[in-house]
Amino acid sequence: MSRIIEIDPVTRIEGHSKITIHLDDNGSVEEARFHVTQLRGFEKFAEGRPFHEMPSLMARICGICPVSHLVASAKACDMLMSVRIPPTAVKLRRIINLAQIAQSHALSFFYLSSPDLLLGMDSSPDTRNIVGVARENPSLARNGIYLRALGQEIIELLGGKKIHPGWVVAGGVSHPLSVENRDYILQKLPQAMQIAEDTLAWYNAQLEKFSEEISVFANFPGLYMSLVGAHGELETYDGYLRLADENGQAVVDKLPPEQYKTIIAEAISTHSYLKSPYYKPMGYPAGMYRVGPLARLHLASHCGTPRADKAFALFQQLDHKSAFHYHLARLIEIVYAFEMIEQLLRSDDILDSHVRAFADANAHEGFGISEAPRGTLMHHYKIDDNGLITYADLIIATGHNNLAMNRGITQAAKHYIKSDKLSDGILNRIEAVIRTFDPCLSCSTHAIGQMPLDIQLLDAQGKLLDQAKR
Repeated sequence: MSRIIEIDPVTRIEGHSKITIHLDDNGSVEEARFHVTQLRGFEKFAEGRPFHEMPSLMARICGICPVSHLVASAKACDMLMSVRIPPTAVKLRRIINLAQIAQSHALSFFYLSSPDLLLGMDSSPDTRNIVGVARENPSLARNGIYLRALGQEIIELLGGKKIHPGWVVAGGVSHPLSVENRDYILQKLPQAMQIAEDTLAWYNAQLEKFSEEISVFANFPGLYMSLVGAHGELETYDGYLRLADENGQAVVDKLPPEQYKTIIAEAISTHSYLKSPYYKPMGYPAGMYRVGPLARLHLASHCGTPRADKAFALFQQLDHKSAFHYHLARLIEIVYAFEMIEQLLRSDDILDSHVRAFADANAHEGFGISEAPRGTLMHHYKIDDNGLITYADLIIATGHNNLAMNRGITQAAKHYIKSDKLSDGILNRIEAVIRTFDPCLSCSTHAIGQMPLDIQLLDAQGKLLDQAKR
């Protein structure tokens, strides 16, 4: 008889989810599904609010990557105001977003994924965590803590708080950078870049141990999407949208970000609160694509900073179809983030006091797109004549990856599950496919419609009295 295997919860990710593995009558894997079981619903919460509240409000979607929402939301509000923000404000926004990317990547690599890489996929769950990493390799754990702490410290020095800073606003940023904070950050960056490069060397030495995982962790041809710069370089704040296949052949190139709805549509499944965006011309679900650090480096011609470009040359030798290589891409982007922060901080105008443009609403529709740690982040707002939000649509990076994650766990489950015997290592590998994408589930759950519902009524002794399912 057919049956279902559940992995509940999926561990070492941000948010709440489970995986169900569906077996056919012969006991073979038919399909695996990634269920996101929480709902945030900020698209509806925003309606009726003044547009200038959006950056600070939308940052509350997440405590891991609030800056990414600040930036994308503020860019949408810039468009509503029809203003060109001061050049120094652009650079400061870039810096805080790069700090966000660096600290989030450090969290993903060192805290969530390094236990598998250091201790092994089959190691005991009791030690397969950051504490186990600290015991086995104290310097690796300390380095991860340093990189994440520095990213958060830069956010705090610029924005006033490590989490949910209100510094990025419609029209720019709320106040300029001080000399003291600039010099302090510059003094800390060399150690961070050295740590990132040392970790890259350590990681590359581990790769040969995971050849089997590389071959089945969402390893299939498909599309990739990200922003790229005017010259094809890695870009995290502005630029054009590019969509290309696994060979780098462009399907869509130099698309203005505000035109993303001409190529991207959204579907809602019945088993998850996570949307499933897809490439319109190919339809749903064939129009699956990936975003994030793997996509950004796959689509970029170069990084644009010396150390990152050196590592990028090694990345280009790999087969980019495997989601396992998200790990390497994150480390390269950490190097890039700190290098680029240093370049921006050394700009002649970085201490300029003119960092904000002021205006009322001058348009009824605004789009804001930037690159969050996990990929392309899209905010789309419409307002009425009073500047109140009438419509908000958010396409979060994790949502972009939804179809690829589901296909990835199906591929891994079909490879590893060959009999009735299930080991912890097998189940951990299927979870680890999700961890390669580093989903941020609280960010991404805004789908509202016919969703699954299971309510149980229990008495004081825990006996089931009644149950309602939808």
